[in-house]
Amino acid sequence: MSTSHLEILFLNNKEVNSLAGNSMPDVIHDIERVLSMLDKGEAINAGKIVLHWGKTIEEENIYGRINAMPGFVGGEYNMSGIKWIGSNPNNYKQGLPRATVTVILNDPISKVPVCISDATTVSAKRTGAVAGLAMKYLAVQNAQTMTIFGAGAQSRTQLEAAMVVRPSIKEVYITDIVFERAESYAAEMTAKYPGLKVTAVQDASGACRKSDIISTVTIATEPVVQAEWIKKGALMINNADYEYTYDCVRLADKVFVDTWETIKHRMISTVALMWRDGLFKDEQITAELGEIINGKKKGRENDEETIYFNAVGMGVEDIAVVSRAYHKAVEKGIGTKVPYWV
Repeated sequence: MSTSHLEILFLNNKEVNSLAGNSMPDVIHDIERVLSMLDKGEAINAGKIVLHWGKTIEEENIYGRINAMPGFVGGEYNMSGIKWIGSNPNNYKQGLPRATVTVILNDPISKVPVCISDATTVSAKRTGAVAGLAMKYLAVQNAQTMTIFGAGAQSRTQLEAAMVVRPSIKEVYITDIVFERAESYAAEMTAKYPGLKVTAVQDASGACRKSDIISTVTIATEPVVQAEWIKKGALMINNADYEYTYDCVRLADKVFVDTWETIKHRMISTVALMWRDGLFKDEQITAELGEIINGKKKGRENDEETIYFNAVGMGVEDIAVVSRAYHKAVEKGIGTKVPYWV
């Protein structure tokens, strides 16, 4: 490499997905490694910068946002980079996905860019993988029933991860503000997972009361889950915004997160809003998931514990998955080399 000539490897969606993004077990492994390394100080999560359209969360959920999420992940990945994700809930009107994701990788020594990659599927997979790890460490061992709020792309990877880590699940309920989307999801997932009963419901209260796992992947600005719906021993997974009532968190015997400081910085999820309002203290966090993975703290200790988990998501997770794809691409000669300095 010289200053007169520099190439960047470009990976399109099919290439990055075939190399790394399509396999949920592999993505779960990547995310488990990232959370472990973050806890050990072997990765750097620089936080999430949000470019808002609109002055409130409600307006942001209409007009959209772009998130910048830089970081470094060590170990076998050994790569710096940034996730750049555009999101507009109204994109479906143009036949576009809500979120589109680009990851730029930079060599951790020289700091020069080495790869530009699509990461739209990767982003959805790693969100499901984080929830999957929560289910692995925090759900009851013989979880049978699950309720999912939101029938979009993320809800599909939530179930995909659940079937990897908790194959004991036999019944799934799906709900969405557009019931036809829930019905379509139920038909699709029933065909994908033979033997799994997937039912679309308009009123999720009864489904939640039966569920060992409740996972919310919505753009809700008002809670969609009520405390009186939660059965003892359930795992509540808050993947996005203000989806659970404050009483749901109060009901929990233990509260776990992926990264507490970033959750407070983003300030959109239930437990973050409680902290803002002085109704939840830092010391009430039982543990971050990386601490459980590394054996520093305990997760679920019995089937009677009701648990709340909140994930905000981190760019280092996407960087790890795309880095794995990049290393394979270099080895196999996959991708397009683009002249950067000529």
